[in-house]
Amino acid sequence: MYPNLYYAFKDLFGAELPFLKIFQTFGFFVAIAFLAAAYVLTVELRRRERLGWLQGVQETIETGKAATAPELVWNGVLGFLLGFKVIGALLDWGTVSQDVQGFVMSGQGNWIAGIVLGAGLVWLKYNDKKKKATAAPKKETIVVMPHQRVPDFTVMAAIAGLIGAKIFHNLENWNDFVQDPWGSLISFSGLTFYGGLIVAAIVIIRYANKKHINTFHLIDSAAPALMLAYGVGRMGCHFAGDGDWGINNPRPNPFSWLPNWAWAYNYPHNVVNEGIPIPGCDGKYCHMLAVPVYPTALYEIIVCILLFLVLWSIRKKITIPGVIFGIYLMLNGIERFFIEKIRVNTRYSIFGFHPTQAEIISSLMVIGGAVLIWYSRKVYSAKTTS
Repeated sequence: MYPNLYYAFKDLFGAELPFLKIFQTFGFFVAIAFLAAAYVLTVELRRRERLGWLQGVQETIETGKAATAPELVWNGVLGFLLGFKVIGALLDWGTVSQDVQGFVMSGQGNWIAGIVLGAGLVWLKYNDKKKKATAAPKKETIVVMPHQRVPDFTVMAAIAGLIGAKIFHNLENWNDFVQDPWGSLISFSGLTFYGGLIVAAIVIIRYANKKHINTFHLIDSAAPALMLAYGVGRMGCHFAGDGDWGINNPRPNPFSWLPNWAWAYNYPHNVVNEGIPIPGCDGKYCHMLAVPVYPTALYEIIVCILLFLVLWSIRKKITIPGVIFGIYLMLNGIERFFIEKIRVNTRYSIFGFHPTQAEIISSLMVIGGAVLIWYSRKVYSAKTTS
């Protein structure tokens, strides 16, 4: 496994590049997932705009203004953080490379580099705005199309999704959170997809309503993107070994054509340092599981990418708004419900049943998807007959 890209390059290419330790494998794949989802969402929104299903909204902007105080403050803060942490890390890489995560979350850094870079970005912003400023700033009316708001959607999904994923994960693992609250909050692992999906969806739909974007067409456009993002994001879970694996599976591989690691895997060098020490290994990530487990993240990668292809192939054939997202909810819910049967997760006790948090939410997703399809078809039928 590859807790960061340093391990990946060392294993795949035999190259030791210490600076790659700063790039966590999980974070790398999450970033790729967001970029892939943003691209797919943009393509689908553009298609629906061409069909006339989505329209732009007029907005007034002001040009020719000098730099505002918030702009200068933001550039100063951003420059300071980059100088304080990034340059600070490079200047003391020998020490920082031993615990990159600890350095990022600590108060350590290079104050001089932070102040200099912060002041530099403030000056650049001020000078750039000054060159473009006019004696009398003027207002212009422009039309902003839904696909042009994808960067806003992406930033909102990243922030709200991270908060939601952390909240739901810590609720699911409350005992671990109580023992180390700060460590649980700042850890690069320990995220619950459904928590991120729920919180991000609430934030984005509220924003879309304010911008007069049709909610049903927006969520239909997002359905394939969400499925793809989930599959790509699970690559981060699998390759980093972040604990999202299955139950113990010591049984021999019954499929001769299947590699052993696809049936039962020990997750060596996993990012959570779980298991037993690896003989001869010296470093931070030197543990592997004592008993091999089902690589459930690998299974979800395969299934979700296939489901993405299904959604992508039917999106042009289904024209009733809301149905595509309803299908997404049902497919994702069914996939997650069954994978939970071989995953390691906290179980609750409810009226004699012992479901996991994901089983409860996935069941609600299946029901919600069915209700959404029924409701969307009913509303569409009423509109066409009226």
